[in-house]
Amino acid sequence: MAVLLLRLNAPLQSWGCESRFDTRDTGREPTKSGVIGMIAAALGIPRESGEEALERLNKLRFGVRIEREGRLLKDYHTAKSSKSAYVTNRYYLADAVFLVGLESDDTELLSSIQTALHSPVYPLFLGRRSCPPTLPIDLGIEQGGLLEILQSTPRIVNASSEEVVRIVYDTDEGGKVVQDKPLSYSQIHRRYGFRKVCESEAYIGGHDPMKEL
Repeated sequence: MAVLLLRLNAPLQSWGCESRFDTRDTGREPTKSGVIGMIAAALGIPRESGEEALERLNKLRFGVRIEREGRLLKDYHTAKSSKSAYVTNRYYLADAVFLVGLESDDTELLSSIQTALHSPVYPLFLGRRSCPPTLPIDLGIEQGGLLEILQSTPRIVNASSEEVVRIVYDTDEGGKVVQDKPLSYSQIHRRYGFRKVCESEAYIGGHDPMKEL
């Protein structure tokens, strides 16, 4: 088993999970559907592609470690035409940082995702088009299980001492059910299935910024 690690960092991110019409919300951490959508864009999978095109990506076991929670930001957004005005409240996470893990026994698939993230077919963004990621995204492929890797990888943000961080990950037993499995990204009819997730905490050692030198 192997895990591809991704660093998701940007001034703004937005991971909608229950958005409705004039309110565009964001979750506290990246959604699997959002990250799979970013990977699909990198690989060049069109939005109109159906469930079969996303099947291999949906089989990836997904987990995210919250490196920095960020703060909630609200954008009061208006758009006006000659006939009407449209108002939305859009929410973002400001200055958040996440470590995402994608587990698979198909190392060829993980390597192809790695390559695509360095040279994406379509532009990459963190939840919304207005949220391009900073680099690097790819942190390499590690051998081992998802939870083990997320619990043992050193912090990717500056932290002087050991801290408690949240980890949210796919599970087959227990946990809660969320509607966050992408079946279609079509603009006309987006569809999402269900998956089970579990949340835990871990003590992670501090990051030494001088180590890179």
